[in-house]
Amino acid sequence: MHVTHLSLADFRSYARVEVPLDPGVTAFVGPNGQGKTNLVEAVGYLATLGSHRVSSDAPLVRMGADRAIIRANVRQGERQQLIELELNPGKANRARINRSSQVRPRDVLGIVRTVLFAPEDLALVKGDPGERRRFLDELITARSPRMAGVRSDYDRVLKQRNTLLKSAALARRHGGRSMDLSTLDVWDQHLARAGAELLAQRLDLIAALQPLADKAYEQLAPGGGPVALDYKPSSPEIVGHAREELCEQLLAALGEARKQEIERGVTLVGPHRDELLLKLGQLPAKGYASHGESWSFALALRLASYDLLRAEPYGGGEASVEGGGARRAGEPVLVLDDVFAELDTRRRERLAELVAPGEQVLVTAAVDDDVPGVLSGVRYAVAEGAVERV
Repeated sequence: MHVTHLSLADFRSYARVEVPLDPGVTAFVGPNGQGKTNLVEAVGYLATLGSHRVSSDAPLVRMGADRAIIRANVRQGERQQLIELELNPGKANRARINRSSQVRPRDVLGIVRTVLFAPEDLALVKGDPGERRRFLDELITARSPRMAGVRSDYDRVLKQRNTLLKSAALARRHGGRSMDLSTLDVWDQHLARAGAELLAQRLDLIAALQPLADKAYEQLAPGGGPVALDYKPSSPEIVGHAREELCEQLLAALGEARKQEIERGVTLVGPHRDELLLKLGQLPAKGYASHGESWSFALALRLASYDLLRAEPYGGGEASVEGGGARRAGEPVLVLDDVFAELDTRRRERLAELVAPGEQVLVTAAVDDDVPGVLSGVRYAVAEGAVERV
């Protein structure tokens, strides 16, 4: 799978830009602040409906514009598809597939799949647990796009439940009458069902990812491992793996925590509070790994994600799949956003050698020297809003 053409309108710094893309390596080279990352960010948005740089859509719309358009032609074998996303901050985004009538934005998930390497990846190892939960959940959705709906349901229920708990906590603190919390049982059921499905997918993902991450780390830093991925649920009562079992355990844990939750006004149990523990040898990577080791671990997680996605069939892009059923997607698009400048020479060369055979590799760099020689291919010069092939 590869993107053959990218078209942007009022996206980030671009009023309009058209970029033909080939299989193999394409490098966007130019000084910082000229819009290189904006191009690969748009490709990543098609795959995840989100940015790796910001948490909302508003910064993605060019100043003075009301909306932004991302449009891409995608080839999978002999099949071509046209995807269009319209970003409307403060309103509902819109989507089209093959110029059809509008579909839900999440229906485009799975048509384009990406694995992105960026300086922000260091937060996977050194950052807070939310960074690692996001990593897991985005990869879950790439494997099974229907999980976007499950994640959305979980977030909606969590928000409603937290609102109820917060109101109960405020009433209690201010000496008001006790609230009727009978609806909390209903929210517990909804939270446990969606949470169990999300948790089961995370556990399955970690089991599949573990050997691939260990292999990738050894390739990047020979003799420096092993690495381990350990999942730590928010409650010690959650020890199962089957969805039904996890649902029952989540319900029990919510019941056990209810008194404390009412006192604090927040949901204390569920996947939103779980942690992915990364270990290098016998020690946690966070706080113990050196800067270079942390980079190698973060890169290993991305390489493992790439190996996992390209090996698996999927049912992605449900709205556009004729006849339904899983099908092999081909390799994800590899995006390396200004990552080589962050690495020492040894890690730079090893990473380049590992990703060079990819079906489509998009690289951004400030200068040509930051792109390893093994990544020869198409070059675009990016400067002052212009993207020109050289």
